Amino acid sequence: MILFRRFRVLILMVFLVACTMHIMIDLLPKLEKRAAGAEGADGGCQCAHSPGAESQGWGKQRAMTAAEAGWPKHTLRILQDFSNEPSSNLTSHSREKISAAGDRAESFRGMRASAGNAGDNKPLIRDASGGRSVPARGVSRLSALFEHALYKMDLPPLTDDDTLFNVNTDIRFYPRGGAGNQEWHNGEGNEVEEFAPTGDVTAESYPNWLRFHVGINRFELYSRHSLVLDALLKDLVTQRITSVAMKSGGTQLKLIMTFQNYGQALFKPMKQTREQETPPDFFYFSDFERHNAEIAAFHLDRILDFRRVPPVAGRLVNMTKEIRDMTRDKKLWRTFFISPANNVCFYGECSYYCSTEHALCGKPDQIEGSLAAFLPDLALAKRKTWRNPWRRSYHKRKKAEWEVDQDYCDEVKQTPPYDRGTRLLDIMDMTIFDFLMGNMDRHHYETFEKFGNETFIIHLDNGRGFGKHSHDELSILVPLSQCCRVKKSTYLRLQLLAKEEYWLSSLMEESLLRDHLSPVLIQPHLQAMDRRLRLVLQVLASCIEKEGHANVVEEDLVGDTSTRRSPGHR
Repeated sequence: MILFRRFRVLILMVFLVACTMHIMIDLLPKLEKRAAGAEGADGGCQCAHSPGAESQGWGKQRAMTAAEAGWPKHTLRILQDFSNEPSSNLTSHSREKISAAGDRAESFRGMRASAGNAGDNKPLIRDASGGRSVPARGVSRLSALFEHALYKMDLPPLTDDDTLFNVNTDIRFYPRGGAGNQEWHNGEGNEVEEFAPTGDVTAESYPNWLRFHVGINRFELYSRHSLVLDALLKDLVTQRITSVAMKSGGTQLKLIMTFQNYGQALFKPMKQTREQETPPDFFYFSDFERHNAEIAAFHLDRILDFRRVPPVAGRLVNMTKEIRDMTRDKKLWRTFFISPANNVCFYGECSYYCSTEHALCGKPDQIEGSLAAFLPDLALAKRKTWRNPWRRSYHKRKKAEWEVDQDYCDEVKQTPPYDRGTRLLDIMDMTIFDFLMGNMDRHHYETFEKFGNETFIIHLDNGRGFGKHSHDELSILVPLSQCCRVKKSTYLRLQLLAKEEYWLSSLMEESLLRDHLSPVLIQPHLQAMDRRLRLVLQVLASCIEKEGHANVVEEDLVGDTSTRRSPGHR
């Protein structure tokens, strides 16, 4: 009997010891996490440890994380063929020069306030890094350009039919709609449950992405001197990422990122270094998309005063904390692995360049990318997709009709919507825009359905620009040479940007210095734009000599669009 009681006491003690051990095992990760947080709070740099330390730690605890999340177990493999592309990692023209570029960018941030002095004749200083002349401190070519009369023309009076959203000022907006009791987080992290309607001029508390959407109208995506634009660009760089998912469709990986303030942006990761040119034997449809091309395209579009590219900013993203830990996309999550160099890599899923051979790798988990602000949801603002009349064949041997028929434009001008209004002239704008970038991949374009045919073309998907600085693809200019039509405002701005005081390359260099990933373009690409601009003006000069100025340059500087001629008028 005594032995039986001792046995029961022994069993009870073993049970208590086992429970104690389980409790300690459960509490240990939390204590380690709290200790790590305390160290971070002391101001210690988390990037000071060895490059592969965090990556290796993630690999060891991967199995536990997968089990806790209820996801399938993923066996970590050290893949030897993760990527033989030097573009997988950052190089001298990515992050190493950002600190120096940031110092130069500081000198430009205060220039907008001194735009009134932009016309003064002040000496130029030499840019030590690039060898190009830039205005001295206090002088901004970009500010002077935007003060020019060509960049101060007023829009026609806007009616309800000319604005994308007609806001009912009696309605209070709740950004999450009926999504439970989650509260609104504005850009500064403050929380409010309700805020003024968007139509109220005092609605400064609105998130910048929503103010951007409400400002879209028939004539522009954003105004020339929009304060919302600068704030939105800042949000793209600084807002905390709360969710990541892969974008469906496309030949290359793109991610949809959602921010703390519920804004969304399209992320294109770095695939090639800034120095890498597209090989001469590559077809245009098999080339990589470049994150820096998306950034540069936005700045070029703004300098040309088209304002048809959604805001884009460069950002350095932590692949571990801001992508892997934030995604609930199992397909994306499964593609993460550690490279032999102890760098974090992933490749996602897409129809062409998504494999271990084309993996995207950080150093150890930092990667550059472009973030393009989303346009309004299609459920709220439908867009119509149009086939570009000068679309390429996307075939290795066949040519498109416009490549073999010199009178092709005459057929286009007789086909709606190019037979009236400004659509054909907008195609010419897009042609010039693409030629300056060297972009051959303009197969479709979009417009907002609400505005019908009388509206601008949205310049989306510019990632295949700026691939070859040593080559000018003259076939991109075929629409312009065949149709010989251009808007007067575009023609005058091109002439202005060809002048020494407004060199396009200098304006682009100054504008791109404001981006977080500066330098965005290397000098040969900047110089190529000046060369290509002269070629555009030569084509237009030949057209004017052949057909006369009045038949080539279309008057568009008047507010009343009803006085414009149709593109086919002679």
